[in-house]
Amino acid sequence: MEFPFDVDVLFGERITTVDQRLQPSGRRGAGLSAAHRMDLQQQLMTVIDEMGKASAKAQNLPTPITSTSRMQTNRHVLYILKDSEAKTVGKGIIIGFLKVGYKKLFVLDRNGAHNEVEPLCVLDFYIHESLQRHGYGKELFHYMLQRERVEPHQLAIDRPSDKLLSFLRKHYCLSDTIPQVNNFVVFQGFFSYQRAPMRKMPPKRHEGEIKPYSLSDREFLKEEVEPPWPFNQSHSMIRSSSVGNSPVRGCLKPFLNEQELLKNLRLCPPHSTAQHLMNGEPCDSVSQRRRTSSLNRSENSH
Repeated sequence: MEFPFDVDVLFGERITTVDQRLQPSGRRGAGLSAAHRMDLQQQLMTVIDEMGKASAKAQNLPTPITSTSRMQTNRHVLYILKDSEAKTVGKGIIIGFLKVGYKKLFVLDRNGAHNEVEPLCVLDFYIHESLQRHGYGKELFHYMLQRERVEPHQLAIDRPSDKLLSFLRKHYCLSDTIPQVNNFVVFQGFFSYQRAPMRKMPPKRHEGEIKPYSLSDREFLKEEVEPPWPFNQSHSMIRSSSVGNSPVRGCLKPFLNEQELLKNLRLCPPHSTAQHLMNGEPCDSVSQRRRTSSLNRSENSH
């Protein structure tokens, strides 16, 4: 792909890496003025956007998946391959690019178990149509594998085209895929090693038929068993709002009438006061007799 500016000045190496900072590696631009650096930045953005559009068109995608804005908001790496020996316009040409990045994925293994992994993913791959089948794709892909220190079977491929699958099968013998429910494709050997430790998700529990309660269970649930007193009271002991006051207790049991009180007193052990009450003597005479007895004991002691 040709551009109206010199790509040799923009990209100092045959294969240049560009990350989200949009600073090409090995660029020959030291000592340039601020205005010239701005021009180079604009040229780089033009190359990325135009190459992204060409890739989307080749894959029949509605919108480009590689652009300057996407590069600035994601931690992806672009590998851009140029041909500085092209003499057509004297400014060099861009052959193609490869975009990769690490992503957290949930992938299925051969047993159908979900695994949370973070592999290096191939996100976009494009070689200009006029330069395909010249070994440029393999050169670019091999350079990426060496720099990232990964093996081909450790990669996850995002929505690969038929051309890319054929490329991987021809050059890296990757043909045995493991079916996934997302848009990524992984190959046999993918789970042998990963950069991030894999975390297996628990298998989905079989959802059996929900059965209703049996008759005995329903009767048991309907029956309310009342706890013994005083645990069957609705209100617990309430503390007084004043510091130092005794706690105010709620009504624990209902008041007893006179007949029930006398009945309970008969069941209690004999007591002088209770005995007089049972004999029908008024409470005042019992109190007067108790005070008189106390005075007599006091006089005898003197």
